[in-house]
Amino acid sequence: MEVEVKLRLQDTAAYRHLTTILSPFLSKTLHQQNLFFDTLMNTLTSQLSVLRLRFLNNDARCIVSLKSKPTLVDGVSRVEEDEEELDPVIARACVEDPARLGKIESRILKRVKDEFGVGEEMGFVCLGGFENKREVFHWKNLKLEVDETKYEFGICYEVECESEDPDGVKKMLEEFLKENGIGYAYSKMTKFAVFRSGKLP
Repeated sequence: MEVEVKLRLQDTAAYRHLTTILSPFLSKTLHQQNLFFDTLMNTLTSQLSVLRLRFLNNDARCIVSLKSKPTLVDGVSRVEEDEEELDPVIARACVEDPARLGKIESRILKRVKDEFGVGEEMGFVCLGGFENKREVFHWKNLKLEVDETKYEFGICYEVECESEDPDGVKKMLEEFLKENGIGYAYSKMTKFAVFRSGKLP
């Protein structure tokens, strides 16, 4: 179970203010392309699951993940997540021809076949996706991820922090944002849900 605090930043100014304050603590910047797959019958999403290919830094790496049963309440996200590395060349070929997903060697895709019946017979389709620039900061023993997410219909900014003590982390983050005059709100939708809705929250 992945547990994260998710706070949506009010606007571009809030994002720039936050990343400027945190700049001494910057660990790395990741450029992500996130693409999602399902069947024509929405077999996975109808069962509250998401299959994602995430390409990192111009196809240097690719991670396939299966997320299931997400909840997002008061800025705290809980989701069952399983992920593994894929060869980026093979993964990119699957984007061009999603039917290949049912044929490649992958523990996660085997799970999708076994648990949802999706494989070579019931083919995959690519739903599309979005670009994400993620800046990772090590601040006060926390790993903060500040995202600039570019959808076809607009841009969203969000702070995420995975923690076993989400309420404590949320309190610390809220105090920090308020002290620095940074506008925010609790995230109410996952990035995938925003993408599927076709509009900014």
